[in-house]
Amino acid sequence: MDSGSGGRGGRGKRGSRGGEDGDVRLSKSLSYALRHGANQMGLQMGSDGFMFVEELLAHPQFRAYSLKDVERIVATNDKKRFKLSAHPEDGRLLIRASQGHSLPVMDLELKPVLAGSPDCPAEAVHGSYLRNWSSIQQEGLSRMKRTHIHLALGLPGEEGVISGMRKDCDLAVYIDVFKALADGVEFFWSDNGVLLTAGDAQGKLLPKYFSRALKLRPTRSILSLQ
Repeated sequence: MDSGSGGRGGRGKRGSRGGEDGDVRLSKSLSYALRHGANQMGLQMGSDGFMFVEELLAHPQFRAYSLKDVERIVATNDKKRFKLSAHPEDGRLLIRASQGHSLPVMDLELKPVLAGSPDCPAEAVHGSYLRNWSSIQQEGLSRMKRTHIHLALGLPGEEGVISGMRKDCDLAVYIDVFKALADGVEFFWSDNGVLLTAGDAQGKLLPKYFSRALKLRPTRSILSLQ
């Protein structure tokens, strides 16, 4: 497949548009296609979120890129947003986003978090923005149009924290995972170490599960939960 790419290999890394290099553009395009836009783009996605790489690269939005470009993005993405896998029957290469879907994906191979298990954290944190704090404080966190609310074990840059929030977040809302689990809220681990929850029946994590909240910038300070 790569040899038939018509000399595209590595093209995705050349040049820039809007201050972004080709790898950044490719990563963003992959995120959109694999999380949100597959149906609108006419791409076939399985119930597990995987689609064939060769079909993705045949789409006009990705024709400037090669298999090597995609493999590089998957290997070097610091948040491990994507996963490659070989089809069990014919070995054709598949790709999917690890989490963050607004498309219905039924089988992401998520690992349930059980109360009392060694991998069950007492607390996890959701990154957001201070402009949203008033509504979050009153209504809780919402998964919005996505399948899950994303949580991390700590803030970006802390030891062992790979993913779970954007680096430009200036608000950190900490969740009492034990308390939420006790009320029947389900949590799952994704492939790349993000803690996921669909929240309650309305898709929310209510304020009663907040353990603390921090303003992160310009200086770090504690916010009142009341």
